[in-house]
Amino acid sequence: MNPDLNHLQPYPFEKLAELKQASIPPEDKAHIALSIGEPRHQPPGFVLEKLAASLDSTGQYPLTRGSLELRSTIAEWLNRRFKLGQSAAIHPETQVLPVNGTREALFAFAQAVVDRNNKPVVLMPNPFYQIYEGAAILAGATPVFYNTTRETAYLPDFDAIPENHWQQCQLLYICTPGNPTGAVISKDQLKALIEKAEKYDFIIASDECYSEIYFDENSPPPGLLEAASEMGNDTFKRCIVFHSLSKRSNLPGLRSGFVAGDAEIIKAFFQYRTYHGCAMPPPTQAASISAWSDEQHVVDNRSMYKEKFNAVLQILSPVLDVTLPDAGFYLWPQTPVVDTDFARQLFAEQNITVLPGQFLSRNSNGINPGENHIRMALVATVEETIEAANRIYQFIEKL
Repeated sequence: MNPDLNHLQPYPFEKLAELKQASIPPEDKAHIALSIGEPRHQPPGFVLEKLAASLDSTGQYPLTRGSLELRSTIAEWLNRRFKLGQSAAIHPETQVLPVNGTREALFAFAQAVVDRNNKPVVLMPNPFYQIYEGAAILAGATPVFYNTTRETAYLPDFDAIPENHWQQCQLLYICTPGNPTGAVISKDQLKALIEKAEKYDFIIASDECYSEIYFDENSPPPGLLEAASEMGNDTFKRCIVFHSLSKRSNLPGLRSGFVAGDAEIIKAFFQYRTYHGCAMPPPTQAASISAWSDEQHVVDNRSMYKEKFNAVLQILSPVLDVTLPDAGFYLWPQTPVVDTDFARQLFAEQNITVLPGQFLSRNSNGINPGENHIRMALVATVEETIEAANRIYQFIEKL
């Protein structure tokens, strides 16, 4: 067996299941899950119709690159969404690669780009999406965490990372908007990070799968490619972005996303994926083209999240230290008691599941930045979400 498997930690939901194991929730209250970032809004009907109408294409092997139509549709969406000028427009032939959801791509990417012979370091946020850590370990690298805390508005402080870590860094993961914090990295920060990548010769992997859930229609979160384009990096050197239809279009089961950016890196990742055997099925490609081509369902989706956030914050703000995030669909409140105790008691008394923040973090620089926080995913229906907020209010009132 690969000895690096021994270095993997239990997944957060394994820890959560163990935490809840001895608790028996009240039978008269339906369970409401706020722990998993799985959108429960209705998937767009026209996408499902396209998926069903394309089932006859399962009689052929898909290309690892995906169809040119899919790549062109993705490139057009990127160019439009992030205002990439003509000189920096993403090229569908060389700068886009469809993937089966960002989770597998974020993991596989490290296996393709990390040189394990040079004591590599992979930098990642803390708290973080645990795939980053597992990807680094199984690529033969050392994961190094940079904390995102309340003191920095849950944003990375890249200037606080020691020089030796930059010198050893081969890959840096960012997540913007952040999971679980919802913090959005500014364009100026992204530009400064690209300059560091040039100075220290590492690759930036920007997980942007929450980028289409935000609250001001006139101010969408910026992306890494947008920042690169504005600073004259028209080839997106050292820059790779990851996007998905899971959150944007409420299609987590479709397993459809893409990576885009630096053509040389995409070329190497494509070579890896030809051996990986993970081409997107043709019906999924057809459905994805429909989804990336339409924005109205995404606007409607954001509207539902706005309604839920407004209602939940109105209910919980008087009793919980919670604020509206920059973007995304998570709340990241501080808890009045230890986060694991909060989550366990809330489940036992109100049949609501939330995720303790310490399960999403590691001890780094003397702290666990997730401690005494919980992650609440506002993914259920409006009615269920409001019901959950009222129960949490009652629970906190009794503490």
